[in-house]
Amino acid sequence: MRTRIDLSKLVRVPLREAWKHEAGDFTPWLAEADNLDSLAEALGLSELEAVATEHLVGDFKLDILCTNGDEQVIIENQLAETDHKHLGQIIAYAAGVGARKVIWVAESFRPEHLAALRFLNENTTDDLSFFGVQVELWRIGDSPLAPKFEVVVKPDNWAKAGREQARAAASASPTKQLQLRFWTALTERLAKNAPHIRPQAPRPRHWLNNSIGRSGFGLNTTANTRDDRLSVELFIVGVEAKARFAHLVGQRQHIEQQLGFELDWQELPDALACRIASWYPDAPIEDEHRWNEYLGWLEQRLVVMDRVLRPIVRSLP
Repeated sequence: MRTRIDLSKLVRVPLREAWKHEAGDFTPWLAEADNLDSLAEALGLSELEAVATEHLVGDFKLDILCTNGDEQVIIENQLAETDHKHLGQIIAYAAGVGARKVIWVAESFRPEHLAALRFLNENTTDDLSFFGVQVELWRIGDSPLAPKFEVVVKPDNWAKAGREQARAAASASPTKQLQLRFWTALTERLAKNAPHIRPQAPRPRHWLNNSIGRSGFGLNTTANTRDDRLSVELFIVGVEAKARFAHLVGQRQHIEQQLGFELDWQELPDALACRIASWYPDAPIEDEHRWNEYLGWLEQRLVVMDRVLRPIVRSLP
């Protein structure tokens, strides 16, 4: 005789059963570190770190200002269906803070607003991305409410990269075209072998930025065509760069021991920036037969330096 299994039903619950007020309840909840981590995971971002809630932009208040590495991110949320007012707000706020990523969170999205976000993704540069996220609330029987982030619009990075490559082919120098193809090959390799390393979309320039989990820091790669050398470097920028660099220098022996190789520590006294780099000499990217060698070295250095440096960077005062 078969044993009967009692199954409960998964029920979707209105958002206002958990959060009565948008600004007073939902925004503070979403700005908590664990919830931003869940949102970042749903979006495929390395991290989201809250800077401020109800952040003034002119005479208006942005719900949440965040960073994703060294990029500004804005989050505008609604406990209802999307409306035209909030569509205008996300564009105004993005312009006001120089955001590179715009995240619109709502209970549901009107078709017109889904189309608007897709239009913006298709007709802006790869430096600017728009996301639509539907927040859902679920319950099984008498269990506690469980939130879920459902991404309904996100940029097609493959398409944007293709458009960027087409523009570069049409207008850039042969060197710039080569740089774009090189970084495209690296991002494709990382997506396959080290998906936790999330570089920015490739551009026709000599560097490629990667987030390391804190504003003011980047774990970047460079391809210097003048000196024919590659690097993976922790680049520190801003008015606090020198103090942060000094904290890291104090841990130099420990850091290099954990890495298994030495680093080049550059304070850059004339700049509001510092660099801590690992170099690969004699690496002309014009020699495409050696690209597999180059990309393998960059991947290995990125993985190791991210593993060792990320927790140290995030713990700095």
